[in-house]
Amino acid sequence: MAGPRDEMSRNLHSGNGHAGPGTSGPQGCEIKLLPDRLHEDAAAFATRVNPVNAPLRIPMAAGLSIEPQALTMVTSKYWGPAQRRLTVSFTESPSEDLRARIISHLNAWAKSTSVSFFETDKAGDVRISLGQGGYYSYLGTDIKLVPPNRQTMNLEGFHMGMPESEFRRVVRHEAGHTLGFAHEHMRKELVSRIDREKAYAYFLRTQGWDPDTVNQQVLTPLDDADIMGTPADQDSIMCYQLPGEITSDGLPIRGGVDINKSDFTFAGKVYPKAQAVLEHEWPPSEDVLLPT
Repeated sequence: MAGPRDEMSRNLHSGNGHAGPGTSGPQGCEIKLLPDRLHEDAAAFATRVNPVNAPLRIPMAAGLSIEPQALTMVTSKYWGPAQRRLTVSFTESPSEDLRARIISHLNAWAKSTSVSFFETDKAGDVRISLGQGGYYSYLGTDIKLVPPNRQTMNLEGFHMGMPESEFRRVVRHEAGHTLGFAHEHMRKELVSRIDREKAYAYFLRTQGWDPDTVNQQVLTPLDDADIMGTPADQDSIMCYQLPGEITSDGLPIRGGVDINKSDFTFAGKVYPKAQAVLEHEWPPSEDVLLPT
């Protein structure tokens, strides 16, 4: 996907101040959007994979329709409650220990969910590049519409010498996007704390973003109808760290550095683990009424 946002993929989401490889400041994450021509297909596919993704909105007046871009923004991207194995491949040839380390952090979400990640030597569902482009991921089921020769996730410059804290902060955050989780700082409760004009000036200075990009990445709150889970949590792994200089109360939005309890709780509601059948129990299909 070409365009100015490709040059702005080093978004601010740093809970610990580490700079990404080759950058002059904190490196973070961008949710990648599909090309406009695929938005309607993406919404239809997400709804087919998981009917819960269908937008819950007041019916529109007769003869009106939702534009493809708007349709994408009101359609969730969750994979559905059934157990799911997502295959993973790498577009470069990183070492075996680095591949295993990254996949282990993708699988951190498996603590409370039915989703797991497995490496494949073919083009995976999740295709990771360690090349230029910053940190980003496509959202949930959207990865199925990305051509197989292109990455769905980017982890620029990751290597075995990076601190464990960065693997926890970045890889687990991007895995959350692959599961369909949006940015937590875009919850209404947190967006309402941001001073719009201060945000425009700050992100222009630090990221080179124009107002439209700031609106998309920071200032457009998620709709309550799309939220299934916990109250807004500024310590979520899916939340940017935002400085007090852009908030109306002068207090920073802290941002998360690892999957926390509320993250695991929310993920477990969206992707519940199958309940194990105890040895002394049996499935309903075996129920009988024995003759007396």
